Amino acid sequence: MILPANVTISMTHWIWPAGALTLAAAALLVWTYRRSPRIGAAERIAFVAKLLGVLILALCLIEPLWSGRRAESGANLFVVIADNSAGMNVRDPGADRSRGEILREALDVTKADWLAVLADTFQLRKYVFDSRLRRTSDFSELTFEGTASAIGNALQTIAERYRDRPIAGVLLLTDGNATDGVESGWASGSDMPPVYPVLIGTDRAPNDLSLSNISVSQTAFEDAPVIVQADVEAAGFGGRSVAVELVDGSGALVERQQWNVAGRNEKQAFRFRLRPDRAGVLFYHIGVAEMTEGESAASPETPSEATLANNARTIVVDRGGGPYRILYVSGRPNWEYKFLQRALSEDEQVQMVGLIRVARREPKYDWRGRAGERSNPLYRGFENQDREQTEQYDQPVLVRLNTRDAAELQEGFPKTPESLFGYHAVILDDVEAAFFTHDQMDLLRRFVTERGGGFLMLGGKDSFRQGNFDRTPIGSLLPVYLDRVPEGVSSSAIRLTLTRDGWLEPWARLRDNEPDEQERLAKMTDFRVLSRVASTRVGAKTIATVGGDDAEALPALVVQRMGNGRSAALTVGDIWRWGLQDAEAREDMNKFWRQTLRWLVADVPERISLQVKDGVAPATDVKPLQVRVRGEDFEPKYDVSVAIEVDQPQGQTLGQTATPVAGESGLFESTYIPRLSGGYLARAVVTDANGTEIGHAEAGWATDLEAREFRSIKVNRPLMEQIARRTGGRVVELDELPDFARSLPNRKVPITTVWVRPLWDLPGILPVVFLLALLCLLVEWTLRRWKGMP
Repeated sequence: MILPANVTISMTHWIWPAGALTLAAAALLVWTYRRSPRIGAAERIAFVAKLLGVLILALCLIEPLWSGRRAESGANLFVVIADNSAGMNVRDPGADRSRGEILREALDVTKADWLAVLADTFQLRKYVFDSRLRRTSDFSELTFEGTASAIGNALQTIAERYRDRPIAGVLLLTDGNATDGVESGWASGSDMPPVYPVLIGTDRAPNDLSLSNISVSQTAFEDAPVIVQADVEAAGFGGRSVAVELVDGSGALVERQQWNVAGRNEKQAFRFRLRPDRAGVLFYHIGVAEMTEGESAASPETPSEATLANNARTIVVDRGGGPYRILYVSGRPNWEYKFLQRALSEDEQVQMVGLIRVARREPKYDWRGRAGERSNPLYRGFENQDREQTEQYDQPVLVRLNTRDAAELQEGFPKTPESLFGYHAVILDDVEAAFFTHDQMDLLRRFVTERGGGFLMLGGKDSFRQGNFDRTPIGSLLPVYLDRVPEGVSSSAIRLTLTRDGWLEPWARLRDNEPDEQERLAKMTDFRVLSRVASTRVGAKTIATVGGDDAEALPALVVQRMGNGRSAALTVGDIWRWGLQDAEAREDMNKFWRQTLRWLVADVPERISLQVKDGVAPATDVKPLQVRVRGEDFEPKYDVSVAIEVDQPQGQTLGQTATPVAGESGLFESTYIPRLSGGYLARAVVTDANGTEIGHAEAGWATDLEAREFRSIKVNRPLMEQIARRTGGRVVELDELPDFARSLPNRKVPITTVWVRPLWDLPGILPVVFLLALLCLLVEWTLRRWKGMP
């Protein structure tokens, strides 16, 4: 706001004499003109002209002064802030220079005379900012490589730093594109000095291709377990063709899609479905560029674009490290284990260990086997095989298949957390509750709810209610109720049908489109074995149902979250029959088993896990790396050391140590700040007190430091106008800077001084006053002579 000026009287002692002389002159004029024989328009004009001339001459006697307030020289501070972010490298349409080059020239001390004008009155404080605010002496630090434009943070820092200092205002030179949420988080501005934004760039939207809203989702759908979605925005590319490419970490092209842009401002969503050829953390790159005539691939450079910094992104896909181990427990030899094992033979990441009972219990006979062996030879390989015990108790005959070593499952079904919690999932197939002790059933319940494992019960003669699992710890895990049995479904025509929830689960479908899936279901064979259940638990999802021609549908596949894990019930007991139909059906059955078991183990935690968290401040790229360490019983383990190595995009490896987090046992944390855009791979190695490695984990993430900076490249004038309005400033155009610098001392500032000047010293005032007085007297004299007045 411009400070007002006013007129004051210096020679106050001349006011009365000047007034008396003016009244006397006025009286004399009245007496003179009253003697005139007639009073017309000419006489009146002459009278007014002469009276005005007398008043002007009387004004000279009292010597009027021109006074006001202005900023006291050197008493106030003024801050100049320049944007040093990479977004200033954008070149506007029709411009021969980038915004950064224009800004650098405007701040060149050898050319910017307005800076010297400001320095004559104010104490200048110069700063540059990107992700943080930094002091500068001559703006030579402007490199325009910053990865953020923290406008809100910069202004808040200035306000806090000079809170008790006389600051006249802040001159903010930027394109207005903030990355720190200043749009939604800006305060009222009452504690801020006046902000005068200077917008660098034009209001016209530049031509640009950009990627946004990139997401990666992973499912157990075998044909395309990874789906990458990205939005592409095209401004100014109407009538041209654009290519969007997805390449893997080695640079090999995975898929290319083409888009013919129709209008000037268009947006299109792209979806890529891929199946990685290996497990672990993988990096992919997605990019967009204009296709030039005659090219089959995207052009690496598009000169018509304002910037290429928002044309490519790195994404990370974590397919898990494996292997995932599943414990299969069956009450009798059957076909299901054979087909399950055959299906999983095509999945290197899933291993199934079998524990199959071949005989329920043996009578107390005196067996003879090898020389010197007095126990039942069918028990060979299991512990507790002394003669007294084998003769005193009946024991089931168990067969172990695909075990890791001779000690695994040597005592039958695990009895301790250390022996059970090493598995990722447990499958019970046609085995009754009496097979387990109460402690084993409770251990299996803890395996799901506490350890976070997967649990699946298959239908059969001794499963579900027929196996007396109602009101047992295992029964409480099931997503179905066992308290009553409904009327049976016709055993000759049991057909499987997907429910609405089943259609929404990628792992439950075997085709990538609905018509093909409907056709597959129609050709599917009939099943004959069903463990009937009436209803599902609250929160459970029914994926598939079965029904006959004369009965309503009953649950066939039901799933639910249970504590930290998940459980499922497959009431059909002869899925193996599906694979006997033909070769295509056998492949479909194998695929169904692989997808179902992949879903079962998908989110099961490992003993050692590494998670990459987002920083506390949303506008920062700080990455807390959290490592959780558990023992074999999955209890938190704290007496260990955790080292983390981070592979950076340039190929260098940075090592650091994670420290324990207070308040949570077994949790270790380290902080990493990425300095480059690209993919990062972190590995955590855990060692015990003796320095022996007890496990490791890895995780990856992708950082795009320029993503927020180039989210919008159009000059954000509305935001700058809002900030200026709330703080009492105004938007200043770049070519107005010299005039603004000269006018600033006359604006409202904390410390001012009074200035006084004779009114006659103002440029042109004195000649004008005397000429006006002379003109008035000359007009009066001319009229008198012209009209012949006395």
